[in-house]
Amino acid sequence: MTGKAAVPLMKLVRLKGLPILQQLHLEEQLLRTSSDNWCLINDGTISPAIVMGLSGKISELVEVKSVLRDHIPIIRRFTGGGTVIVDHDTIFVTLICNKDAVSNVQPFPRPIMTWSGLLYNKVFEGVADFHLRENDYVFGDHKFGGNAQSITKHRWVHHTSFLWDYEAKNMSYLKLPSKAPEYRLTRGHVDFIRGMKDYLPRSEFIERTIKAIGAQFSVKPISLESIDITSASEFVHTTKLLTEQEIQEACNVQT
Repeated sequence: MTGKAAVPLMKLVRLKGLPILQQLHLEEQLLRTSSDNWCLINDGTISPAIVMGLSGKISELVEVKSVLRDHIPIIRRFTGGGTVIVDHDTIFVTLICNKDAVSNVQPFPRPIMTWSGLLYNKVFEGVADFHLRENDYVFGDHKFGGNAQSITKHRWVHHTSFLWDYEAKNMSYLKLPSKAPEYRLTRGHVDFIRGMKDYLPRSEFIERTIKAIGAQFSVKPISLESIDITSASEFVHTTKLLTEQEIQEACNVQT
């Protein structure tokens, strides 16, 4: 058979305000224990949290004393990539795919990144000057989307935190990374980033994203409650919430 029957199925889960730690745990489990393709869209997370890549060093990336003083949680996720601070104005889009789900895309970081850039080019078509620059999604030369990936033998995940808006104070918890994309130059966080709210409503962004995914997949909406995670108690997550002691030990900070 040809045509629509050949289009891979993608299960779509729309969430609102799901805590980012719970979302990352779900993503990791779906990547490693499911054989389905998934799209998770989470419209905001309840409270501010710092999320670090798997190999990030706390002392180099986070203003530790401020974070401990203000009780900002730090999560080390199961994917690579950089460090972000997320809150209710962050929109999360996660794509979990079998390696053969997207034709002509090899399961390596650069081909996946290039494919995702083309996908979001459709989302922002006619809206803004969207580009994929290095590993970032940008409007012009301002970053609004940060990406991370994890690739297993048969599957991969590509997830993005999109800034619909942000609070300048939250950005002060993050240090300027020692390794930054060339286009950043020497700009601080607030001069470097831009929120999507200047370009389109958050609901429209979500609908455009679902439509773009629907051009390549047969999208099947399902509820969070219907996901079979019966083996959750046996699954060991790599993603973890760091304790205050772990943060202090990693940075040798005394409070």
